[in-house]
Amino acid sequence: MDFKTVFTKLLTSFQEQNIRYALMGGFAMGLWGGLRATVDLDFLIHKADMDKVHAIMTNFQYECRHRTENVSQYISPLRIMGEVDFLHAFRKVSLEMLQRAEDKNIFGGSLMVKTLRPEDLIGLKLQAIKNNPKREENDLADIRMLIQVQKDILDWELISGYCDILKMYDMCEKLRADAEG
Repeated sequence: MDFKTVFTKLLTSFQEQNIRYALMGGFAMGLWGGLRATVDLDFLIHKADMDKVHAIMTNFQYECRHRTENVSQYISPLRIMGEVDFLHAFRKVSLEMLQRAEDKNIFGGSLMVKTLRPEDLIGLKLQAIKNNPKREENDLADIRMLIQVQKDILDWELISGYCDILKMYDMCEKLRADAEG
């Protein structure tokens, strides 16, 4: 996947269409200092904008591989365009994530992308663990990496809120203890 080409095409289209989005996943983690290899792009998109996003993706020759109320997954037959996944924001918590997203420079400042905050990335990782415990080892490693590089600025009240929603109280206490120790 040629990330710069895909970002340029998508971000230009998102701006032209007033798409409410935020980058998430491995690329977003890297923008906050949590380096991790990634092979695709992941976005949180306001659910009301998904019809416009679908039109954008099909215009760029992507095929919708999977679509539910919560997620959409697109893949291009062109290797250079790769795979792009979308998490649909329509619940209060995910809509608040979109509002908190921050602009981050990518590719030496040639592009700017709205990016989820580290706390929100952690919240989504916790949800992934809750939904599929087999993901715990990898997602916990990502969470710990984000905590390590962002511990001085993390909003632990927000992270605790995610732990409360997910009823993962012990996990939250352990993560906070790790950060302080």
